[in-house]
Amino acid sequence: MSVTFARVEPSIAGVGDYIALMKPRVMSLVVFTALVGLVVAPGHVHPVIGFVALLCITVGAGAAGALNMWYDADIDARMARTAARPIPRGRVTPGEAAGFGFTLATFAVVTLGLLVNVLAAALLAFTIFFYVAIYTMWLKRSTPQNIVIGGAAGALPPMIGWAAATGSLAIEPVLLFLIIFFWTPPHFWALSLYRSEDYARAGIPMLPVVAGAAETRRQILLYTLILAPLGVAPWLLGYAGPVYGAAAVLIGGVLIALALRVCREREGHRASRQLFGFSILYLFLLFAMLLIDRLPGALFGHFA
Repeated sequence: MSVTFARVEPSIAGVGDYIALMKPRVMSLVVFTALVGLVVAPGHVHPVIGFVALLCITVGAGAAGALNMWYDADIDARMARTAARPIPRGRVTPGEAAGFGFTLATFAVVTLGLLVNVLAAALLAFTIFFYVAIYTMWLKRSTPQNIVIGGAAGALPPMIGWAAATGSLAIEPVLLFLIIFFWTPPHFWALSLYRSEDYARAGIPMLPVVAGAAETRRQILLYTLILAPLGVAPWLLGYAGPVYGAAAVLIGGVLIALALRVCREREGHRASRQLFGFSILYLFLLFAMLLIDRLPGALFGHFA
């Protein structure tokens, strides 16, 4: 009888590879919107509780990114935009990415539940599940509405932040959810217009691939026309002051103007690129203005 021993090769992944798995650029926007939800919530939050909540949301967002890259490794390798990610490059194995993601997710949800509250932990768990199981594993490869429905996962962080601060939910965090939810389609469809060949090569049924550029441009304008008034709604409903309202009207008008340019564009993708870039700035500025609007309260008593 002979005994064969399997040889375990050492991992070549470095710290930078694991950070890349967590999608730090996406994660930063998620954490920022969660911070705004935490700060604008009524009542007082102990600084340690606030820090733990944001840490868990950060880790949970990173877990979702790692699990997304684990499952999407095959299509990432076929797309120019994602071919340099750690798994297609061979820096991280799919098994390592999956183990990393599941470990982070478990830590984030359990810690948030034990040290903050169960509602925030449940919302975080649902967000990770929705992004990985519903969006990544199902919607992304099966329907051109993948971004519309899947956008719910990216829209939940302000609600998690609010729940971490209060242990409950209200109309205001739902409004913040709706702003991000309706922001997601024009943001990603603008990207998909000038990356349509990439998505087609990977077999992803993004709207430009399935319905064509003209319909995509029309849908971008439609969602933008819904988004801009939603962005102003916190002021109209009395949740924010006039400075926020003026800023929301201004940047909402710029967003609509860019969406109209996308609709009129027939050659090239300059307008689509501009809309994609400005849409990131739009969401950041909108939530930053909410934060500034509540900043005196946050400094003098919210974290106490």
